[in-house]
Amino acid sequence: MTGRDRIVRELALRTLEAARVAGPDAVAPIVQAGHPVLRAVASPYDGQLGADELTALLALMDRTMRAAPGVGLAAPQIGLPLALAVVEDPGAGDEEVARVRERPVLAHRVLVNPAYSPVGDDRVGFYEGCLSVVGYQAVVARPRAVHLTGYDETGRALDEVLTGWPARIVQHETDHLNGTLYVDRALPRSLSATDAWGAHWGSEPVPHEAARALGFEIPQTARPGAREEPR
Repeated sequence: MTGRDRIVRELALRTLEAARVAGPDAVAPIVQAGHPVLRAVASPYDGQLGADELTALLALMDRTMRAAPGVGLAAPQIGLPLALAVVEDPGAGDEEVARVRERPVLAHRVLVNPAYSPVGDDRVGFYEGCLSVVGYQAVVARPRAVHLTGYDETGRALDEVLTGWPARIVQHETDHLNGTLYVDRALPRSLSATDAWGAHWGSEPVPHEAARALGFEIPQTARPGAREEPR
């Protein structure tokens, strides 16, 4: 084990001990933009933790994500520069929003050492927020589909194509593991305080009115909600 791996392990064990002392329902503090861990490239997970320790850490991340609430959480967001993330999305409550944003239910899953690459040239822009950038939302244009690789918590290889909102979540969380925040990719003029976003633009399936009022263009190369023909 390298010196960096030993440091990461010690940080993880301290985090787990703090949670153990706090009780079985404990959540971890979510670090905010400005913390250096959010700008560091996370260490690949390579067995720095024992099986029980990894299980406990992932359970802590799950509780923290759900309590926030959020649809994803990367280990750097709780102060650990380790390439682990958890994701889970109940989907959009509105049928039209779900269709346009291509936002189905995303079952809980763990991403270990994930990486993604765009599939095709289609890009779609929607508002995003982040548990580590509290109080703001901004439009991010991302590839509509990505090829996800990596592993799950059992060591099973991941090799699949994700489309729509699941692809967006995976991109957002994987970016965290490379020291990138969503605001780095956002359209600056779209930046909105969360209250203002909710009052003015939160109900828009696609932020067309926000773009007109705030003076930005959505670099859209795919029609949101368009259905591809089965192949």
